[in-house]
Amino acid sequence: MVEGRPVSGARRLQRGDQCRPVDSDTGLTPKEVMGILRRHVLLIIFVTLLGFCLGGATWYGLRRFVPSYSAEALIEVLPPIEDDPTHISQTQTNKDNLYNHRVTMANLIKQQKAYQDLLQLDTIRKTAWFQQFDNEPDAIKYLMKYLTAYPHRDADFVSVSMNCGNAKEAADIANTMSELFVSSQRNQKQGEIDDKLSEYARQKEMIQIEIDGYNKAIQDVRDRWGVTFIMGEGSQIINDPTLVKLNGIQQDESKLIMSISQLTATIQNLERLALVQINDAQIQNAIQAHPMIQRLEEQISMQKATLEGKSQRFGPNHRVIRQAQTLLEDLESQLIEQKQKVAEQTRQANLKNARDTLVTFQANLETLQQQREEAEKSKEDADRARVEFERLDVKLKERQVALAAINSQIDTWRIKRNTPDSAKVLLKAAALPPLKMTATRHPLLWFPLGLVLGLVCSVALAFLIELMNDLVRTARDVSRYLHVPLLGIIPDDHEDDDLSNDTDLFQVVRQMPYCQLAESYRRFRTNLELSKAKTILLASGEPEDGKTTSAVNLALSLVAKGKKVVLIDGNFRQPMLLKVFPRLATDIKGGQYGLSNLLMGQCTIRQGLRPTGVEGLDLIDTGLLPPNPMELLSSPRMDTLIQELRKVYDHIILDSAPVLLVSDAKVLARLADATVVVVNADATRRGAALRVLHEMRSVNAQVFGVLLFGARSLSGGYFREQQRSYQEYMQPA
Repeated sequence: MVEGRPVSGARRLQRGDQCRPVDSDTGLTPKEVMGILRRHVLLIIFVTLLGFCLGGATWYGLRRFVPSYSAEALIEVLPPIEDDPTHISQTQTNKDNLYNHRVTMANLIKQQKAYQDLLQLDTIRKTAWFQQFDNEPDAIKYLMKYLTAYPHRDADFVSVSMNCGNAKEAADIANTMSELFVSSQRNQKQGEIDDKLSEYARQKEMIQIEIDGYNKAIQDVRDRWGVTFIMGEGSQIINDPTLVKLNGIQQDESKLIMSISQLTATIQNLERLALVQINDAQIQNAIQAHPMIQRLEEQISMQKATLEGKSQRFGPNHRVIRQAQTLLEDLESQLIEQKQKVAEQTRQANLKNARDTLVTFQANLETLQQQREEAEKSKEDADRARVEFERLDVKLKERQVALAAINSQIDTWRIKRNTPDSAKVLLKAAALPPLKMTATRHPLLWFPLGLVLGLVCSVALAFLIELMNDLVRTARDVSRYLHVPLLGIIPDDHEDDDLSNDTDLFQVVRQMPYCQLAESYRRFRTNLELSKAKTILLASGEPEDGKTTSAVNLALSLVAKGKKVVLIDGNFRQPMLLKVFPRLATDIKGGQYGLSNLLMGQCTIRQGLRPTGVEGLDLIDTGLLPPNPMELLSSPRMDTLIQELRKVYDHIILDSAPVLLVSDAKVLARLADATVVVVNADATRRGAALRVLHEMRSVNAQVFGVLLFGARSLSGGYFREQQRSYQEYMQPA
């Protein structure tokens, strides 16, 4: 604060809050939007009707000079699965995969190479459509834009459409492009099939060479070993002569070994029998079969019969009986001796025969063992031959299976090559010449489109005009951009119908106290009184912003309330208060003293003051223009002057030079209790107002708020409604 100047609690509160915005919302409210539309309603209507007319003119011009026909052909895209044509089957494919395949086909149609191939055809080059282009690249660019291929999402089709100015040529170009694509895909597919067939043929030839080699190797094995193999199931050899011979020798050897073993046991038994007089069945049979023994037994039987007959006739002691018994005993003795002899001979013969047989068997066994060794050697060779044979046979069968598979593939691919849908694309529906132009040439498109575009452009233009206007015109602009309290709104004098042409705007509060303009100054006075400030500085950024007018009317409104006020003209550059309150004849006699004289000590305060003709209001003019106004205003005498005037007057109103032009106002702002920035709604731009506030705050000025001067009522705005309400209220009942 300035030394010796008391600061009340209300003033301290005001200093703390004066820079806070009343409303920080920077968005447009619905009411403001409607206000903008209402202010520019004629522009909106005009531009909208203009857009409607331009839409109609565009429609007519397009139909008349740039006709457009669109023809569409349908290409069926089959699933990209290589089915076996020899089997009837249905393979399910994911819908997304099918759609991706159709997208791929559509992209192939739209390749630049496809367009170039299309333009090489004579049927296309002879069309009027092609003749309109100066060179081929321009035609390709046109095709890239207007010859399109669209894959259907839920159908197995790709639509090929052409858009040009001739209906028949549009259909011909679409059909030619479709046929060219289908043909190229078929040729490409057949080329791929031919390549596969060639590859399979090469593989078949190589496999056949291998099969012939294996057959020759097998025959060599047979010829080398001199055997013939008969292969059974599972590649098992079921007829091997060497193996059969070896098996027979092994069986004979086993039997012979068993016979030798049995014969050895028999010999041992016979040797035992030869030492012990044991007659077994064989010996008994040999004895019974011996003729001598049989004759002796017959003689004994006959002698026994004779002896029995003679015994009955001669008795037991008869000589004949004794002779017969002696003969019988002799025969029996011969019989026993002969039996023993025959038994011994039989035993010796059996032993000899067994030994001879054993020798024979052993000789045969040695022969068989030699044969077995030879057969085993032959078997080893046969085993090697069999292993080699089996190896060759496995390889042969593998090659035969591979050959069969390749033959099957060759048959399958030959069938595919002759199948019409091998390329997976078919021209399903040819394009027909369209009977109507495209939708882009329909009036229901251009007239509403022009109307809508005109409306949109007009609204955009209206908002653009509002946004480009950076004047501080309304109370909303003050709160939105300046962020300081709004102390009052002084309307433009043309807005007040109660003002007459000869009304002095500098003294409107005194001359027309009941008009709306005077009421606006009184509201400004009331809001300013809240600051409890005695010294009030009115500052503006540029000249003619209404600063002096506001200062004079503020002083008059304070005087009307019974206050004692002094006006100080601190604008040494262009003083205005002398014109508002001209000097009286009595004042002229007293001299031409003013503020500069007071600050230079050339007169007293009483001599510097002069009456204005309004009771309670005194004035200090600028006086003569000093060479150093800044130094005078910042001198201690200026501070002393303010202190002395505060003792006499209720309020001190300071008028100053423009802030953005000179620094006088910033010097005076340090002496004022409250600084009011005057913003001209018709001239002050936002940037200038912000710079003024910045300049004031840079010297710690107590900026109490902003006074919006010369505000014009805007259509749809609050100010116009306020004016209407005030006029209705002030009418006599």
